[in-house]
Amino acid sequence: MKKNIELATQLADNLLEKGWMMSCAESCTGGGVAYVATEIAGSSQWFERGFVTYTNEAKHQMLAVDVETIERYGAVSQSVVREMAAGALTFSNAQISVAISGIAGPGGATEGKPVGTVCFGWQTVEGEQRQETCQFIGNRQEVREQAIEHAYKGLILMTS
Repeated sequence: MKKNIELATQLADNLLEKGWMMSCAESCTGGGVAYVATEIAGSSQWFERGFVTYTNEAKHQMLAVDVETIERYGAVSQSVVREMAAGALTFSNAQISVAISGIAGPGGATEGKPVGTVCFGWQTVEGEQRQETCQFIGNRQEVREQAIEHAYKGLILMTS
């Protein structure tokens, strides 16, 4: 947690310098990115809002993720997090977003997507997009903590 707060503090500096706000769309992390952001006093100056969209229906209803995209690629896919990140920007006043969908375990693994598989999507209002899939090792809590850390590292990269 301490490392993630340090990363969030670094991101805050980058966002404040740009005059930007961030939003997040989270599935497997269950609001962890938003929690870390709001652990920092004054985060309302750079953290706009978070969406916890744990089910496919929530991803569709709250972020306008296409049902066909979910059916074709699965919720844990770069295609879905791309649409989640776009939705987080569309339905907020933020200039950058991060989206996370994955399998934290212990169950939920599918063929080709073992426990620890986490997909990330980042997007800015300037149109810059990035997606990445990682394979984390550890128990449910460890996978989630690593995912939150990776989300912040990607946000820092895109705001530096």
